[in-house]
Amino acid sequence: MRYARILATLAAVTLPTVAHAHVGLHSDGALAGLSHPISGLDHVLAMVAVGFWASTLGGTARWIVPAAFVSVMAVGGMLGIYGVPLPMVETAIALTVAILGLLVAFEVKIPTAGASAIVGLCALFHGHAHGTELPAMSHAAGYVAGFLAATIALHAAGIGLGALRFGRAGQVAARIAGAVVAISGAALLAG
Repeated sequence: MRYARILATLAAVTLPTVAHAHVGLHSDGALAGLSHPISGLDHVLAMVAVGFWASTLGGTARWIVPAAFVSVMAVGGMLGIYGVPLPMVETAIALTVAILGLLVAFEVKIPTAGASAIVGLCALFHGHAHGTELPAMSHAAGYVAGFLAATIALHAAGIGLGALRFGRAGQVAARIAGAVVAISGAALLAG
């Protein structure tokens, strides 16, 4: 009897979502924003690489570097939404994937301010691409909040992966992963 009541409650709670099906799925913008960064391999690789590299930098860079990316990405997104052009956005995005992969592969150690500036420049182009692809029926604020939330999750995944690199085998695996990201960026540049 108790399970029947729980199932009936669950059915009643989910019934409105079934009734709506897919009508207006992205009208609030948040779902469209959440799905956009994970829908392109270039964005996923870059954002995970930022978190991973920040993790290898250690200390406060672990949080400041991804925060710089997210902050500048929001600015880039707004530029894209309002139609402010940036030169060669897709080429720049591919280049950022290659650069971030190299930074991971070679475990480049630089001060937090320099790392923040590098990822900020990368974020400007990624954000611009997200902004220019705002779906027609979406609200801009929800869309931006969605792609920023997805970006934070991808950075967190990178930080988590970076924290797993123990011993020599972990360092070798990290360098190989960085090289794969860099090669992927080069492939994106090529075509």
